[in-house]
Amino acid sequence: MIGWYIHHQGRGHLHRAAAVSRRVGDQVTGLSSLPRPTEWRGPWIQLPADDDTTDDPTARGQLHRAPVRDAGLRRRMALVSSWIRDQDPALLVADVSVEISLLARLHGVPVMTVVLPGDRSDPAHVLGYRVSDALVATWPAEARGVVTGLPDDVVRRITHVGGLSRFDLAPAVPSADGPRRVTLLAGAGGTATTPALVASARNQTPGWTWEVLAAPPLGTWTEDPWAALCRSDVVVTHAGQNAIAEVATARRPAVVVPEERPHAEQEATARALSDERWPATVLSSWPTSGWSRLLDDASARDGASWAAWCDGGAAARFAEVIRRTAARVTVGTRVG
Repeated sequence: MIGWYIHHQGRGHLHRAAAVSRRVGDQVTGLSSLPRPTEWRGPWIQLPADDDTTDDPTARGQLHRAPVRDAGLRRRMALVSSWIRDQDPALLVADVSVEISLLARLHGVPVMTVVLPGDRSDPAHVLGYRVSDALVATWPAEARGVVTGLPDDVVRRITHVGGLSRFDLAPAVPSADGPRRVTLLAGAGGTATTPALVASARNQTPGWTWEVLAAPPLGTWTEDPWAALCRSDVVVTHAGQNAIAEVATARRPAVVVPEERPHAEQEATARALSDERWPATVLSSWPTSGWSRLLDDASARDGASWAAWCDGGAAARFAEVIRRTAARVTVGTRVG
């Protein structure tokens, strides 16, 4: 039995877990405050939220989310402990929670942690990485500076599996007939882009057809953007890991506008994408003018260059790291 803790913010954590768990070859239990998704194949433990109180949530800067006397926190930790007691898991994958990683390790369960982009130099991140038996990053090793602030002993232990998309690698070629197409891909974690900004960009680009995949009022939300990505000549996207991996899988040139996130996560990914090897035009913020030239220049870039970021094998490599890490616990050393 493998456990997988899935953070509730955005959809990237869930998509990553679903894509990899199908390839593990062992039963994977999802643990999350998210409701059970229809695509999840194994057991699911829905955890209560931990937002009853806000009293000292970081334990004086040593943790990320452990508010004092929070009933939801107490219930969620008790549920995880009970699951560990009953199922005796071989491994817990944390994507991500330092507190869940520590809880599992204190129960003697090996832990694998997903490393996220950005500045992760704070004590909680470093502690969580150091207690983990394995560390996995879902970007290529040649993308420099995606994560910063980590001690050398942590950096040396990171396995880079490459960009990880829930979609199979089967890029299509946009039709040469009709106006060129641009897809705006906004994430579920919130956006600073407004309907007025999008309307201005549309007005500046009469030779382009825009499709906006976003929560209302910005656009129309879809859980499956694959068809829209494949018929696009250019994708305008935020710099979340899941979005970049899906654009890369579709082999579409991109305009990347990072959103503000904790630990400067998207800004770090955007800096790495500024390297000329990637077919991405990286902006610091949404421009109010110049969209016609911006899309023309972006469409001239070769989307095939994304192959070095996302080759279609990341989920299988991630699953193999899980199998190797879980196998370190022999039958003779298991509890019970």
